[in-house]
Amino acid sequence: MILPFLNRDRERERLARALASSNGTFCCIYGRRRCGKSRLIREVIPKARSVYYVGDRREAGLQRSALAAAIGLVIPRFEDATYPDWDALLNRWWSDAPPGSVLALDEFPYLVSASPELPSLLQKAIDRYAAKPVHLIVSGSSQRMMQGLVLDEAEPLYGRAREIMLIEPLAAAWLPQAFGPADWTDLLSTYAVWGGVPRYWELAADYASLWDAVESLVLDPLGVLHREPAHLLADDMRDIVQASSILAVVGQGCHRLSEIAGRLAKPATSLTRPVQRLIQLGLLRRDIPFGHSPRSSKTTLYMINDPYVAFWFTFVEPNRSRLGAGAIPAVKRSIRQTFPQHVAAIWEQTVRSAVPRVTLAGLEWKTASRWWGSGKDRRPMEFDVVAESTDGRHLLVGEVKLSVTTRKLGPVTKALSEKIERLPVADRYASVVPCVFAGGYEGTPETESHLITAQTLLPSLT
Repeated sequence: MILPFLNRDRERERLARALASSNGTFCCIYGRRRCGKSRLIREVIPKARSVYYVGDRREAGLQRSALAAAIGLVIPRFEDATYPDWDALLNRWWSDAPPGSVLALDEFPYLVSASPELPSLLQKAIDRYAAKPVHLIVSGSSQRMMQGLVLDEAEPLYGRAREIMLIEPLAAAWLPQAFGPADWTDLLSTYAVWGGVPRYWELAADYASLWDAVESLVLDPLGVLHREPAHLLADDMRDIVQASSILAVVGQGCHRLSEIAGRLAKPATSLTRPVQRLIQLGLLRRDIPFGHSPRSSKTTLYMINDPYVAFWFTFVEPNRSRLGAGAIPAVKRSIRQTFPQHVAAIWEQTVRSAVPRVTLAGLEWKTASRWWGSGKDRRPMEFDVVAESTDGRHLLVGEVKLSVTTRKLGPVTKALSEKIERLPVADRYASVVPCVFAGGYEGTPETESHLITAQTLLPSLT
C-alpha cells in the first residue's frame, strides 16, 4: 500500500524554492533509511527537466554508464558518448543541461565509495557553473558520511549547500492519516512497534491487524524488517557487532554505563564513543533527572530512543533462536503478555517530547525530563514528566498512564499531589502545575482540568 505523502510541507517548500533559483544550487538531504528522502525528491523535482539516479555498489564505470543513460532522457544522445571519468561526464552535463534542470543523486555514499574523487569534482563543477541555473541534489542514508561530506570543514563540498535537510521520522500525530481513524490507545500500540518511519507504516497497512503485521514483517525470519536494525547500523557504524551488543543489553534492562560494560565484559571507557555515536543517530538517548547536570555520569540512564529498535531489541533479539526454529506463534503470545509495558514506556517518552511543543495550563514549557531521587523525607521517588516554564517561574509535574478511567483518575491525581509535596525542587517555583497524561480515558476529559489525553495532546504536534 502506498500512503499519501505525509507532513514534509516545510521541506518541500524549501527544496522547491532552492530549485527555482536563477543560479545553480546544491542541496543535501540525509537521514535514516525508509523515512521518505527519495519520495521527497521525486515529489519536488520537475519531471521534464530532472535526472533522478540511485547509486549502488557497482564499479564506477558501470555507474557512469547507467547515469549517462538516465541523463539521455533529458539531453538526447547523451549516453552515446563514452565517459572515461566522472570529470568528463559532469562537465558535459553542466554544459548541455537546459536551464532549470536538476541532477538528483540518491544513495550518494555508494557513488563516493566507488569514486572517492567525486565530491572534489562536484565541488569544482558547482563553483565553475554557479551562474547557470542547473541544480544538484545529493541524498543518502549514511548519516555519518553525508554529514561529513557537507558539514566537515576539511571536505570539498563544505559551505556549498544552500539546503542541508535532515529527514527524521514522523510524529505519532500522523498515524490516523496512515491507518485511518482509531482509538488512540490502539494507535499508540501501533506507534510503539513501528515508530514514525513511513515505510514501516506502508508495509503494516497491508495487514488486517497490528499483530498480523508484526508476525509477518518482523518475527518471521523471512520478513522484510526482521533484520532491519542490522541494516540501520551498517549505514553508520564501523563496528556493527559492538553497537548491536550495546543495544541488546540496554533492551534487556541494563541502563547504566557500568551495567552495560559489565554485561559486555568491557571497560566502560571503551564504550563511550560507540554509545555517543548511537545517541547521535537517534537510536539511544541519555535520561538525566530534571535539574541535574548532563555531565553527571552517576545519574545517567541510557534508553533505546527509537520505538521500532526498542521493540526489536526487547522482544525479537532475545528470541531469534526460537523464531529461527519456527516457534513464531509461541513467541508472539509471549510478547503480547508484556507488550503493554513497552507501549507505556513509549507513550511516556512521547509525552516528554511533546511538552515543549504545546501550551499547557496557559504556559509554554522547556524540555521535559524524568525525575528520580530522594524526596524531602529521604524516601526514593520518581516522576514521569517534569518541566520548567519558559519564564522559569512555574513547574509542570506529570504522571503518565497508558489509560485511566473516571473512577481511577481521582486516586491518581491525589497520589500525584501528595508526591509533589515531597518533591525537593518544587519549593523553588511560584506554582506547580500537576498533570495526568493518559493515552486513553473513559470519561469526559473536558471536565478534568489536570487531565491531558493522547487525543488532545498529539494532534497538535503535526
